[in-house]
Amino acid sequence: MDSEGRILAPSVAPDSGEPVEELEVERSLRPLSLDDFVGQASTKEHLSIILDAAKARQEAADHLLFAGSPGLGKTTLAHIVAAELGVGFSITSGPVLERAGDLAAILTNLEDCDVLFIDEIHRLSRAVEEILYPAMEDFRLDIVIGKGPSARSIRVDIPRFTLVGATTRTGMLTSPLRDRFGFTGRLDFYEPPELAAIIRRSAAILAIDLEPDAGEEIAVRSRGTPRIANRLLRRVRDYAQVRAAGRITMAVARDALDIFEVDPEGLDKVDMAILSALAQRFRGRPVGLTTLAVAVGEEPDTIEDVYEPYLLRKGFIQRTPRGRLATLSAYEHLGLRDAFERLV
Repeated sequence: MDSEGRILAPSVAPDSGEPVEELEVERSLRPLSLDDFVGQASTKEHLSIILDAAKARQEAADHLLFAGSPGLGKTTLAHIVAAELGVGFSITSGPVLERAGDLAAILTNLEDCDVLFIDEIHRLSRAVEEILYPAMEDFRLDIVIGKGPSARSIRVDIPRFTLVGATTRTGMLTSPLRDRFGFTGRLDFYEPPELAAIIRRSAAILAIDLEPDAGEEIAVRSRGTPRIANRLLRRVRDYAQVRAAGRITMAVARDALDIFEVDPEGLDKVDMAILSALAQRFRGRPVGLTTLAVAVGEEPDTIEDVYEPYLLRKGFIQRTPRGRLATLSAYEHLGLRDAFERLV
């Protein structure tokens, strides 16, 4: 079976919340090798050593775990691992694997040295996770057949494979699972020059007429995240095509980003709603995550995983034992410095 035939992605596209067309464009922009991958220099160097050693020994690479906020390149690195090793690539996600048999079916269809990528691996059920332990360590499955006194266990050998897991919440992984990974790569937010390089590459692939300073402006507003950088580039391209004869200049980029409500700090409507709620609605008092989520109309997990990391990084909010607080920088960004001074 060829590698294309082994790509298993049940419900991955629908669960992402993005249109299929957007996902196809995202895939077309993914780098295919470590050399093309921009940023994350330390993780890239470690991966290069691990993969080169595995190829020299002609065996499966050690199991790999990538952790970090959404959009930083965990899935892209999983694709690159398989491409660098020249092996098949299968993909699934933690919520999809509801029963132990679901994982067993995928594992038994792998070929020697293949890469299995499990996105959101922290959301695996306990039953599935227990099947994964012997598979990762001994490359075998322990399957129970029947129930009650007549139940019996059989052992099934599976090909040696490399498991690549991705998680936005390392703390939710159980210790037995986390300890079975030979390498954990923590992906950090990107700096504007790195994002500008990614935007230039994407613009070339999509044949977008982009001036360098316009690309830098988009990079600054991209929240340190390549996925957002590429998404903003496509929205600015749409604006330029409709209102600016297709060429993206600095002025066009700024006008487009303002229309799409992405401010110079990279904050969008939800970010501003979070800051406004903390600074104005709750008048500077500490606010719990659930209360804050209700106030802005978002799920608590979405605020914690998607919005909060960037706001913390920018110094707009802080976590305390009593809840979230807006900082002086947040009040200044909202034009409410006087309100902050009255609080203190």
